[in-house]
Amino acid sequence: MTRKLGIGVLGCGNISAAYMRLAPLFRGIEMRACADLSEDAAKARAGEFSLRAETIDGLLAADDIDIIVNLTVPAAHFSVSQQVLEAGKHVYSEKPFVLTLDEGRALASKAAAKGLRVGSAPDTFLGGAHQLARHLIDNGRVGAITSGTCFVQSPGMEMWHPNPDFFFKPGGGPILDLGPYYISNLVQLLGPVKRVTAMSMSAQAERTITSQPRYGQKIPVETPTTIHAILQFHSGAQVTYCASWDVWQHGHAPMELYGEHGTLHVPDPNFFGGEVRMTQKAAFTSAGTAWDHPFARANDGVQANYRAAGLADMALAILDGRPHRCSLEFSLHVVDVMTAILNAAETGQVLDIATSCERPEALSPDAAQALLA
Repeated sequence: MTRKLGIGVLGCGNISAAYMRLAPLFRGIEMRACADLSEDAAKARAGEFSLRAETIDGLLAADDIDIIVNLTVPAAHFSVSQQVLEAGKHVYSEKPFVLTLDEGRALASKAAAKGLRVGSAPDTFLGGAHQLARHLIDNGRVGAITSGTCFVQSPGMEMWHPNPDFFFKPGGGPILDLGPYYISNLVQLLGPVKRVTAMSMSAQAERTITSQPRYGQKIPVETPTTIHAILQFHSGAQVTYCASWDVWQHGHAPMELYGEHGTLHVPDPNFFGGEVRMTQKAAFTSAGTAWDHPFARANDGVQANYRAAGLADMALAILDGRPHRCSLEFSLHVVDVMTAILNAAETGQVLDIATSCERPEALSPDAAQALLA
């Protein structure tokens, strides 16, 4: 039997329940404990999922915890991940990995010095739909990708999130909050980004919360909420990326990639599944009829939801001595691209991307099945 690495969760907010609920699907990991600044929150999550509630210091010192999942707010990701590494444990962070290139490089240096792994969400690009798109591109089914479009647009987060303030502060906004899904998927499909340019704005100076329990409260907007960017990849492809929380409704597809011989219609990379459609010249086909990928199968109502796949892949990679797919190098490149987009929008410049990365190894149906318990 494969040894399991003990997992501790630091941060018991909304997203922690998904990790705790879905972790048992996977080999190589076992949820054991959780902690939070609020001891009551930690005790509530621990009781819900039969875990051990710890103090933060207790979790960092626990002998049965090998990897700590950092689910704190984005502004704390760097300091908490650094604290985890200093405690001698591997760390897997929720997105965005960090908020600056310097922070990411500091974590890389710390991890290398201690011989520890760092990983980061999102892992949705490992989903069956996006791995099918990768398979079609790698096999030349639509020819070399020359351009594309991505759209992620909505009215915002204050309508449903109980505490949406951080979405509208520096470190939030639709680029750093939603960009990891889209840019990670683009990089795993097309390779690293070479340079970017962008324009940005905010349609409102403040937002009114319409969710409970803070209905009617006002929160200031301190970061751009609409960004239009162009990404040029080292492959030569140029992709238009539009992200906004100022749009009530739109008719754009989440992601379209245009190749020399056809087009790929890729579903929302915020999710693991969905329909991939392909045209070769002018003929539409459903691209997934012969693609039986485990991470495309509905397992959460009508959705395919395999959050913690990246965490499990990292744990098994540690045990097997191989690279993990949601790697520091990959995640840092995505952060570099996102922060360059924001800087380009502020300065009006075309900015070169300082980092690069290898595309993560594709996750075939057999490789995905091997991650499952």
